[in-house]
Amino acid sequence: MKTNESDISVKIKINDSSLLPARQTVGSAGYDLSACLKDKTSILIQPQEVSLIPTGISVEIPIGYEMQVRPRSGLSSKNKLIVINSPGTIDSDYRGEIFVPIMNLGDKDFEVTHGMRIAQILLARTETIDWKIVTSLDNTDRSAGGFGSSGTH
Repeated sequence: MKTNESDISVKIKINDSSLLPARQTVGSAGYDLSACLKDKTSILIQPQEVSLIPTGISVEIPIGYEMQVRPRSGLSSKNKLIVINSPGTIDSDYRGEIFVPIMNLGDKDFEVTHGMRIAQILLARTETIDWKIVTSLDNTDRSAGGFGSSGTH
């Protein structure tokens, strides 16, 4: 449901036990994704292990947009959990269930439970590129200086 003129409608399919992605505050950019474990009580992620956490939702992203999957800062800083391909991209033509690949960088097992907020999603505009093949590029102060060439501070 659109609440103002800048809102974009996105179709979402949820199963009976999944939670709708939700912003936690009016100023939140991202919508929190929750784990949907259906018949499981939890998923244990051991140190240095990656687990694909199901969310129970599928979306129909409008053409010209992508959905980015990002870590939740509190979950990352307090528990050393990261979304390994962050930011992950969900393309506009993908219609399957969204899974979140979470890696435990800590030294203790981490238990993901049903309904736990595990990541956040943002809708972002994308552009198509019209590649122009040239024989040279304009020079800049940095030019081909490489990574770190703009200074250390």
